Amino acid sequence: MRLSVERKPVKVYPDTKRVIARFFFNGEERAVELIKKILAMDRERVFGLVSPLLQDFSKRHRSITKKLLRHCERVRVDIERAGADYETLDEYTKLLIGAYFTHEYSIESAAFFNPSIVADPDQTNLEEGQLRVIISFRAVGEGHVSSVVFRRAIIDRQNNITVTPAGNYIDEAEKIHNLIYHKRQFLRKAKEEDINGEFLDIVDKRLGDRFDYDQLKALIMEVKQDTKDPKIIRQYNMILSLSDSYRRISFSKDTDISDRVIFPISDFEIKGIEDARFVRFTDDNGRIIYYATYTAYDGVHIMPKLLKTTDFYEFKTSPLHGEGARNKNLALFPRKINGKYAMLSRIDGWNNYLMYSDNINEWDEPIKIQSPEYSWELVQIGNCGSPIETESGWLVITHAVGPMRRYSIGASLLDINNPEKEIGRLKDPLIVPNPDEREGYVPNVVYSCGSIIHNDELIIPYGLSDHSSGFVTVNLKTLLDRLTSGG
Repeated sequence: MRLSVERKPVKVYPDTKRVIARFFFNGEERAVELIKKILAMDRERVFGLVSPLLQDFSKRHRSITKKLLRHCERVRVDIERAGADYETLDEYTKLLIGAYFTHEYSIESAAFFNPSIVADPDQTNLEEGQLRVIISFRAVGEGHVSSVVFRRAIIDRQNNITVTPAGNYIDEAEKIHNLIYHKRQFLRKAKEEDINGEFLDIVDKRLGDRFDYDQLKALIMEVKQDTKDPKIIRQYNMILSLSDSYRRISFSKDTDISDRVIFPISDFEIKGIEDARFVRFTDDNGRIIYYATYTAYDGVHIMPKLLKTTDFYEFKTSPLHGEGARNKNLALFPRKINGKYAMLSRIDGWNNYLMYSDNINEWDEPIKIQSPEYSWELVQIGNCGSPIETESGWLVITHAVGPMRRYSIGASLLDINNPEKEIGRLKDPLIVPNPDEREGYVPNVVYSCGSIIHNDELIIPYGLSDHSSGFVTVNLKTLLDRLTSGG
């Protein structure tokens, strides 16, 4: 018999008006010809085109002139090929060129789903029994490109949820390359991605134990000149993309959390940043760090990656290494266990695994701890976010796939000191798609990337058939009693 859950009336829907201004490029030949036509315009014509553009799009983007000038800078080489000196161009010409190399991208136009939830670092000005939370979502736009977006919400003492409306603007982060790479880790990940072995030997011989992005890029550009093999050149481009997987990104301090989007930057994630599982992690010194595991996807390769922040303004990203980091569905425990980091994974696509590590970026020796058992989970079982510590053990919300590829949400309980040991598992799903939830971008799916406990209830935000997101609550004691008594 299924446990009783309460579906909250609040829903979070995609908003097609939430757009970002992205660089738009149709190839070098077309770019040069386009720029020549712009350069042929007189100053009055240029101003007459730019002025209404700025009036129109400044209502849709913060600092639109800054974005247009940045995109103009990106075609500097093409401007010079068109016969102009970039430095002597007036600002209005630069703005117009930038506008022709810009397009709007609606980040939530296709789907909005797979939320995770953590306590906000800011808990000021709240009433007793309230909790401020940050909810991350997977947003999908044109071309099925996924990004990470955020909303803020307040949970009151009755666990009613009020989601703060999103702001009027949304901004990508600035991209800042990491200054230093550790050669051992870099080479290991490159080998896992089947990157050209001869070049990796050159890196090993010519670069030190630590090197920066500029040193790596200079070496790649040097050796690329020695080959015309498109396969090898593609490999070198992949190496640059891999190096771009280590980066620091920052958002302006005058942005609301809903204004920030983590959009794919490197080639390794050009098709999407999928299913971020945020967790509030407490380190050995009691410091709070927010981590998120996510899947970077380039259309062919899957690369599990780690996101780190303390304030949701500054983020650091890095790839995850090892035989346990070879598929989707990684979820970090909120603290170390017996002195080691712990992680859930689903390396084979259909069973749950547990891993321990001294290094948060390296994951080896996965241990299978769960396999599909009941009819509603026979296709696969995986986690729905990081385990939650309770007095009875580690509460793991799971997703499961059954007949007709219907996704359900279940729950398991693992031993607090030895999470390899399963204490209990629900025999029936906790949440299944009801008639109002089964239609969407991907039908018959309920899915979550992280839950939270507040006021003696488990609160699960969940995606509704990849279209929108909702919330359910369940009494924590009732759930734990069921899990400890045999499901």
